[in-house]
Amino acid sequence: MSVVIPALNEEDGIGDVVSQLRGAAPWREILVVDDGSADATSARAAAAGAHVIRHPYTKGNGASVKTGIRTAAGEYVLIVDGDGQHAPADARALTDRLGEFDLVIGARSAATQATAARRRGNAALNWLASYLTDRPIPDLTSGFRAARRECLREFLHLLPNGFSTPTTTTLAFLKAGYNVTFVPIDARRRQGRSKIRFARDGATFFLILLKVVTIFSPLRIFVPISTLGLVVGLLYGAVNFAVAGRVPNGSVLLLLFSVMVFLAGLISEQIATMRFGGRN
Repeated sequence: MSVVIPALNEEDGIGDVVSQLRGAAPWREILVVDDGSADATSARAAAAGAHVIRHPYTKGNGASVKTGIRTAAGEYVLIVDGDGQHAPADARALTDRLGEFDLVIGARSAATQATAARRRGNAALNWLASYLTDRPIPDLTSGFRAARRECLREFLHLLPNGFSTPTTTTLAFLKAGYNVTFVPIDARRRQGRSKIRFARDGATFFLILLKVVTIFSPLRIFVPISTLGLVVGLLYGAVNFAVAGRVPNGSVLLLLFSVMVFLAGLISEQIATMRFGGRN
């Protein structure tokens, strides 16, 4: 088991995170990926006993996770945020489920998730992700997760360099048919200031949801849009025909739009099937 900790300007808490993790279990290695910090993050992580990999400039949380996955020597990888939110004692609760599951995610209780606005935003993302994957997802954005390194490497090309790596890995594992489970945990108050901006990164998470599901299961997006266009077009045409005795151009355009979207969805589904049909 390799532990990967992405960190950016986390000098206040990174030493405690590493020290507590070292006392939680006999890990093969603890890798701290310093994403171009301007403080003493690297020095304090190394002093606590971690192997430090430093980016020459800031690339993003996802880029740090990818660096850690590529460097890790263990068969399994545990990803832990460097801000102190995740209790090292919970790490064993995740890793004990590996083998039976390919991806184990620490699902934070709603009461321990930052501000009320962020809790509502996360709840909306969780609902949308649950619909798109047809699987209950209690915490889509938790960065506390453990997985087979081989499976993670399969999706490295999909992972963004920003903060939506947890979103992408969760959806990719689910849509690829891997065994995924969620383990309830309580998140602690982070040390320092959060680097996630609710409005900007929330929109990014939403786009990542659509992107990943479009890659793996396009009809989950195309069919509802097509159905909406069909229903609105039929109702609009029926009302106008009953009142004015004619079918308006707008109704015809909506019906044509519905057909085109559905056909585009079918083509996308075939492309997705061929793309992943040869996966190991």
